[in-house]
Formats: sequence, structure tokens, C-alpha cells
Amino acid sequence: MILRKRYSSVLFAALFMAACENGPKNDTTGDSGTSAPSGPDMNVPAVMGYNIVEQYPHDTKAFTEGLEYIDGVLYESVGRYGRSDIRKVDAVTGKVLQQTKMEDRYFGEGLTVMNGKIYQLTYREGKGFVYDLATMKKVSTFDFPTQEGWGMTNNGTHLIFSDGSNKLYFMDPASMKVVKQLSVTDEQGPVNRINELELINGYIYANQWQADLILKIDTTTGRVTARADLSTIRMQGGIPPNANDEEAPETMNGIAYDAKGNRIFVTGKNWPKMFVVKLDN
Repeated sequence: MILRKRYSSVLFAALFMAACENGPKNDTTGDSGTSAPSGPDMNVPAVMGYNIVEQYPHDTKAFTEGLEYIDGVLYESVGRYGRSDIRKVDAVTGKVLQQTKMEDRYFGEGLTVMNGKIYQLTYREGKGFVYDLATMKKVSTFDFPTQEGWGMTNNGTHLIFSDGSNKLYFMDPASMKVVKQLSVTDEQGPVNRINELELINGYIYANQWQADLILKIDTTTGRVTARADLSTIRMQGGIPPNANDEEAPETMNGIAYDAKGNRIFVTGKNWPKMFVVKLDN
């Protein structure tokens, strides 16, 4: 079981070191003992650079778990027990325009908007909620089969969600049944801790928990085709590093795409800013 994805940066460091030590090694010799020819690995993800285009205010009490941009506003799912809600937020001012609080026993997770409805996961409760987009009132609930709910997006036909592993699940919104699974991999193998999701121009863009990375994922093969390292966005935005303080800015999480304006919004848990970025994608 993965420990809750916000207080375990020490765990992440240990896992990262273990992965480096135990990951696949390249065999550079053939049967004859001579060096094998080397060349570019076509499976190695491309590097996506980024530029900050705009910086807007963001609620420092918002433990962001889901983010989506629709018609000039952001829809955000905020986590933590006793503090979870979904909210409609002015993208420029950061002002909360509309809000629906959740029962204290639920931890809000990924969120997506499709066909006039907001779909939201919970963390370990196995329940999802459906809200009317206009009123933000809860209209129904659904069950999902994974032990945890993390990120969520959609492709216009299916709801797509993650559970902290390297799996992406495609769910039929009519039956709420999982109809497809996709394994996310890169040149090293499975890519775990897939978190908040956004579909952009046919690819899934994903945060990787506690890595300050955005991964570009092929929706057919599951391959990570490109990575963007946004670790320097903290320094540029004046955001301090992770600290052992649950009220301080935590890991980067939250991707939203404005298709009309061709803009990508990114933020983090308890971050004071929402960034509009340009990715070299």
C-alpha cells in the first residue's frame, strides 16, 4: 500500500535510489565480448522545455487534487479529510466563485468535466461523485474498483483515472465499469505514481507524485513520449521547497488545458500561485 501522497518525501527518495540501483542495466557486450554498437534509444522520452507565461493567485489552503479549465474558469478538487470540496475558481484572480463541500469522511481526489457533469474521485473510500456543472450539486455516486483514486480526465467518451500505480483506467460513464486499462512505461519500465491527468491534443499529460514532472503519455501504447521537468518553477515563482509542514506548499499537482487559448495551467498543493506555462511539446 502506498503511503498517503503528501507527507513522504523521504519515502520517495528511498524508492528513487532503490530504482536506480535495481533498474535494468544496459548490456554493452555481445557474445564475442566486443562492445555492441550504441545509438539513440528511440524509447527514451523527449525533453520538453517550458516557459512561464503568466502567474496568477492560488488559494494556499487548496490542497489541489484535480484541475480543469472550462469557458474561462477553473474547476478544482481540493483534498484532505475535513477540508475537501469542489470549487469553481476565477482563473485570473483565484477567487472562489462557487463551492460544494464534501462530508468530512471523504478525501477529494481527481476531477474531470464531461457532458455537463463534474466527475470526482475519492482517495480511499472507493466512491466517486457526479455533480451538475451549472449548480455544482451532487446528483449521483458511483463505485470504482481500485483501492485508491488519484487523478482523472476524459477523452469525450471515457472517464480516465489513475490509482497511484502505473495503470490508467478507462471507464464507461454510462455503466461506470472499467472497459480498458493502459500500462504507463518509459525506457526503464513501468512508471508509477501517476497522479493528476489532463488530455491535451490526444495525449495524456500527467503529474508524477513528488517529482515536479509532467509526463506526456501515448494513449494507445502507454509509452511516455516526453517529460517536462518543472522543478525550477518553484524558484521562479518564489515558492519554497517541500517542508514537514502540512500548511506549507507541497508537491506540484494540477494540470488544466485551455484549448481555445492553447494555454496550460499548472499549480501545486497549497501553492500560492497558478502558472500558465508554454511547453515545448
